Amino acid sequence: MQKHSDSTVSLAQALIERPSVTPEDFGCQQLMAERLAKLGFNNESMVFEDTTNLWARKGASGPVFCFAGHTDVVPAGNLELWHTPPFEPVIIDNMLYGRGAADMKGSLAAMIVATERFITDYPDHPGSIAFLITSDEEGPFINGTTRVIDTLEARNEKIDYCIVGEPSSSKQLGDVVKNGRRGSISAELHIHGKQGHVAYPEHVINPIHLAMPVLAELSQMHWDSGNEYFPPTSFQLSNIQSGTGATNVVPGHLTALFNLRYSTELNAQMIVDKVEALLTQHEIDFEINWIFNGQPFITEPSTLVDSVVQAIETCCKIRPELSTSGGTSDGRFIAPTGAQVIELGPCNATIHQVNESVSVPDLIQLTDVYYHTLVNVLVNHG
Repeated sequence: MQKHSDSTVSLAQALIERPSVTPEDFGCQQLMAERLAKLGFNNESMVFEDTTNLWARKGASGPVFCFAGHTDVVPAGNLELWHTPPFEPVIIDNMLYGRGAADMKGSLAAMIVATERFITDYPDHPGSIAFLITSDEEGPFINGTTRVIDTLEARNEKIDYCIVGEPSSSKQLGDVVKNGRRGSISAELHIHGKQGHVAYPEHVINPIHLAMPVLAELSQMHWDSGNEYFPPTSFQLSNIQSGTGATNVVPGHLTALFNLRYSTELNAQMIVDKVEALLTQHEIDFEINWIFNGQPFITEPSTLVDSVVQAIETCCKIRPELSTSGGTSDGRFIAPTGAQVIELGPCNATIHQVNESVSVPDLIQLTDVYYHTLVNVLVNHG
């Protein structure tokens, strides 16, 4: 690998060449910790089950400004579809290719280099700078950021401001900043009927017939109208399974999977109560298993949002859109502690795809945005 002359790009290359597929870190955090140690950071490795996490902090006073992210990546997929090997970073036409280039090793590199530059320029800066890095974001997300936050909360160590380096940008760097995320709750619904011959309907209870009206009602239900920051809550069926494979047999069981992405107008318990009340109202024999993926959160315009917007206007010459769209991120574990949380990273057009890539100029510019955000938060507001 021929290293690029820019510090951010060369560090991104070094991270990409480590095949850190969830939950493997493959030495990425060690590489980052070595750079941070030279700046005076105290590095704490937190290993929970199969997951390696890094909590690094420089400074003992507040406020605490934290960069958060993940070193793990999704599998490369079909290698034959890659133009270049996924873990051999290559720059072609000013694009850096490799698994994790955009999601999110490019962001991690920009965070490190921005911090190096900031500490060089402001060695006596107020407050503290921290890094919360996990290798369990793309997977089960049970032994990563959430466990680190539990540890920090237990010792009353608080994060005040946090940038999560998820690839938030759409068409150009900085055009979208995520200042919140919808909540996510999933369910596995089992509807019990009575199996039998289709010719004797009096002897069967058809779970498909039972499910159709209640699932239709759920899919058409008005949950809320959203608010200034969130669209209305969305209900989506993702799978329905039933039947024995025979045309002359009424099945005895149906399983339906569904998910709701919900706004701050609702909470998880309100959704559970409403769904289960409807199933009971339809006199259905059911069991339901709920999976709570994350609560909604919002960071309203204040110190962090204003600082990020100003940094983007300075470096990118555009004013970003504040958005809560998309899936979940590890920000959902950090925001409930009271931290102001936003997500800002490169363009997301190729994430999780073959031939994942990120613009080299964007990585350099992202470093500038992170640097100016540090200045705005810790120096200008601190």
